Amino acid sequence: MRRLRGAIGFALLTALGFARGSRRRRRPARIVAEKEPAPQAELVVALLLFAAAACAAMFVLAYALDWPHLTQYLGLSLGAALALLAAAAVVAGRYVLPSEEVEQDYPAGRLDEQEKLAQIVAETREGITRRCLLLGAAGAAGAALGAALIVPAASFGPLLDTESFYYSPWRRDRRLVDEHGVPYRAEEIEAESFYTAYPESADREEMAAPVVVVRVDASELDLPPGRETWAPRGIVAYSKVCTHAGCAVALYRKPRFPAAEPSPALVCPCHYSTFDPAKGAAVTFGPAGRPLPQLPLAIDSKGELRAAGNLSGPVGPAFWGVRTRRPSA
Repeated sequence: MRRLRGAIGFALLTALGFARGSRRRRRPARIVAEKEPAPQAELVVALLLFAAAACAAMFVLAYALDWPHLTQYLGLSLGAALALLAAAAVVAGRYVLPSEEVEQDYPAGRLDEQEKLAQIVAETREGITRRCLLLGAAGAAGAALGAALIVPAASFGPLLDTESFYYSPWRRDRRLVDEHGVPYRAEEIEAESFYTAYPESADREEMAAPVVVVRVDASELDLPPGRETWAPRGIVAYSKVCTHAGCAVALYRKPRFPAAEPSPALVCPCHYSTFDPAKGAAVTFGPAGRPLPQLPLAIDSKGELRAAGNLSGPVGPAFWGVRTRRPSA
């Protein structure tokens, strides 16, 4: 029995020693040289990353709020963000992360080389004491810089403030006045002439404010259904903003050769979009995608022109052709 117990004890000790030896052999030798932690350098890197995030956030804020001298602010903030990000990378590479000299490229596809790569990453992390801070700073910088790169896509169409594009200063009983504030009288609107009118006591800089006023032969009017009373005495008014690219409709083409030009037309001189005032400003030529919005008119007891309501549709380029909402006062 003593021999049996001795043999069992020897076997257990041998197995235990073998296991310990196996564990020691499994631990691979270091690949990355040990490096003393540099907490101060890590703090500098974190501060640089947070500063880059702040500059990128300023880019987004300046763009959203449309600051004065916007171009300068956008360039300064984005340039500073990229410069701070580069400085953080330089400081991290020189003082935080360990250096490694590689004499040849790692063979691709070998399991042992993949294990070595994983070991290099793990050993590199060991010398960093403020990993959470650095990860948070890097995440903030990456998110802010990504937002700064994405936000300018809003320039393809209004995203932050679309309500202002639907506003119209026109409303019932508001008089039509010229650039000097003098009301237009119906008897003053002559055929084959072109007039620009504004809403009385309203901001003329509003996109929906200016309208063109012309007189056409009442017998030639062919307005869309529901607009039979919108053109008293053959006087019609349409938005002055072209529905193609937002240029000003500034020409009134009069028929000089009846065989070729049977009726007058409103023309945008920028891209030659042409609209028929007798048919609700329907597009007859050019790149415009929809008619000019029409303003219903009325004549008061003094013979002055007044708006009988709001414009028939949103004012502006063809982008608004996909909108179904009506303008609001």
